[in-house]
Parts: sequence; C-alpha cells; structure tokens
Amino acid sequence: MEFIEGSLTDPATCARACTDVEIVFHEAALASVPRSVADPVTTNLHCVDATLNLLVAARAAGVRRVVYAGSSSAYGDTTTLPVHEKVLPNPISPYAVAKLTGEQYMSVFSRVYGLETVTLRYFNVFGPYQDPDSPYSGVLAIFCHRMLAGEQPTIYGDGEHSRDFTYIDNAVHANLLAAAAPAEKVSGQMMNAATGRRFTLNQTFEILCELTGYTGKPNYELPRAGDIRDSQADIGLAAELLGYEPRVDFREGLRRTVEWYKCGAGEN
Repeated sequence: MEFIEGSLTDPATCARACTDVEIVFHEAALASVPRSVADPVTTNLHCVDATLNLLVAARAAGVRRVVYAGSSSAYGDTTTLPVHEKVLPNPISPYAVAKLTGEQYMSVFSRVYGLETVTLRYFNVFGPYQDPDSPYSGVLAIFCHRMLAGEQPTIYGDGEHSRDFTYIDNAVHANLLAAAAPAEKVSGQMMNAATGRRFTLNQTFEILCELTGYTGKPNYELPRAGDIRDSQADIGLAAELLGYEPRVDFREGLRRTVEWYKCGAGEN
C-alpha cells in the first residue's frame, strides 16, 4: 500500500494518485450536512472541485473505472419510500447539492469521454473507526461514545425521523461489486447502496440502551437545518446490476460498532 498525503483540491495530487491505477474508489468529501450549512463554499471546494479534479486526472492517466460515493441526501425530503433511483432529486442542503453535482460529473465523463463511472448513493454509513468527538461526526458514532461513557446523547427533533442506517461492510461489498461489474451494465449508472430498511432515532436509541447498558433518557433539541425527515432505499437496481444484497443487518452492525467502542478502540 502506498499512502499519499494530499488533497483532491490539488490537481497535482490527483494526477499522482491516478498514475498506473486501473480503478479509483472516490470516497473523499466533507461529509456533513450541518458543516455545509455553516460553510457552503468549503463544502463545494472539497466535494465538487475535488471530484472534477479527480475525474480529469483519471481520464488523463488512463484509469479504467471510477466508483463514486454518492449520497442519499440528494433525494431530499421525499414522500416516496422506499426511494428508488427514478425519483427526481430534491436536495435541501449545500452538501446534498455538492454530492449531486459530483454524480452529474460522473455521468458526463462516462458519456463524453468514455471513462467508466459508477455512482453508489450511500445511506447513512456507520461502523468502527468513525470519530465520535467531532460535532460533524455520524450520529451513531456520537451516540455509542456518549452512551458507553454514561453521558446523555442529543436527538435533534422528536426522534421519529428515520434513516436507512447501513453498516460499513455493506458499503464495501457494494463498492467491490461495482468495480467488478461489466461496463455495459453499469458504466454511467447510479444506484442506491443501503439495507432497504429504516429505523427511527428513538428506536435506535432504545437498541443502543440494550447494547451499552445506558439507562438515561435522550436530550431533545430543535431540528437542524438541512436534515431530511425520513430515508429508506429501494435496493432493487443494485441487486439487478451488481447482484448486491446487504450482508450485515442494522442490529448486528450496531452490536459490532458498540463492541469496537467498548474495547476502547475509538479512543486510539
């Protein structure tokens, strides 16, 4: 493994990273809705400009395929649940706009330049190694860390908003399938990568109480700007094009994540 320290906002770094590479997994972004609301310019730089830089470098270096981490936030607040890929996007945050723009660039580079691209729209990926100390971290990382420490977690809103929480192993599985699938089936395509089920934040809190031993109640605060109400994926297209199906369900993923934090790994 070669580690290159740099930013995709730097074209030279992108060019170096793409040299002699067949497949690129583009996972980089400032993945936070609240941060994008507070600072849309920086989010655009690290999501949109960075993605364009990478695509230009990939094409110039002769990369065969780019697999892109899209975001379910592109759908926005939709009444169609589970949501499928033909539902028109309706982003309600700068982050969602930036990730959707990246999807469009993927499609255009496939059509115009013949670069093989595949977009996977992730739905709330979670698991070990997420940093629980940042206010921009994923909600489950923060919940696990705080509840194991006996500290009260905060739920923004009434807790009845729901998410299709997707354990990291499922996202990795989808990426590997996307890298290996025939170009005639997947190049230029976008598809959901999730579990196809949803849980409310209140349900999630109750499950985490069982797993962590926390006996308190959550702190409820006002909803945050840019957050959608409900999210659940239709994963039929990924099953059809990739042969994808989730390997780890939500409860098992939570159990593995809690165990990782419980062992103190989250503090290293």
